[in-house]
Amino acid sequence: MSTAAAEDALDAIDTLAEALGSAAPDLAQALTAVAVATGDARRRLGIAADDQVPGPTAAATVPAARGAPKRRGLGPGYRGIRTAR
Repeated sequence: MSTAAAEDALDAIDTLAEALGSAAPDLAQALTAVAVATGDARRRLGIAADDQVPGPTAAATVPAARGAPKRRGLGPGYRGIRTAR
C-alpha cells in the first residue's frame, strides 16, 4: 500500500468519524478513540498530521436546489406496451 493511499484511507476514516460524531454528543465522545487511532497510524506510517490540508467543514454551504427537472415523456402517440393475453 502506498503512503498516499494510506493517507487517503485515514482521512476518510476521520471524516466518517466526524460525521457520525455530529449526530449525538455521546457518540462523538465514543469516537474520539478513532481520532487517536488514526493519529497513531499516521505516526507509525510516517505521515505528518501537520502537513494535511484542512478539508471542507460541516458548515460548508450547499448549492441551492434548482426547480423540479422538466419531465420527458414518451410522446403523444405512445399507447403502452402490448402483451399477449
